[in-house]
Amino acid sequence: MRITKRTNIAVRLLMYCAAHPNRLVTKAEIAEVCNISENHLAQVINQLSQLNYLSTQRGRNGGMSLARPASQIRIGAVFRHVEGALPIAECFADADNTCPLTDACRLRLALQDAAEVFYASLDEVSLDALVCDNDPLLKLLQPVACIR
Repeated sequence: MRITKRTNIAVRLLMYCAAHPNRLVTKAEIAEVCNISENHLAQVINQLSQLNYLSTQRGRNGGMSLARPASQIRIGAVFRHVEGALPIAECFADADNTCPLTDACRLRLALQDAAEVFYASLDEVSLDALVCDNDPLLKLLQPVACIR
């Protein structure tokens, strides 16, 4: 199964916020450390704040933080919310389905079952489990120091 770029960005963004729980983080620092364009990041920040995963604060001293503890954020839920109703294969898309085998194809059911197992396995993973005691990750998620 392949996840979208938006979901990949969402998880990196949430991991960055979880790695810095005691302060507001900025879009610019996340973009730099996580190698994400600020335009894509802004869209994901907006979506995650609407889904109540992030709290945002505008202004000069603004930034963002997790809207709830990392232990209460399940990765399966993040994937479901961010991926939304994207079809796993063409035959899952009612409007764009041109596959002539849909009505008799057993692969569709097998893919649907596999997707449910995929999400269920991610439901077992909290954001906290991805970050807590993960020193190599925490080191990578340190803001790049400014050189003056």
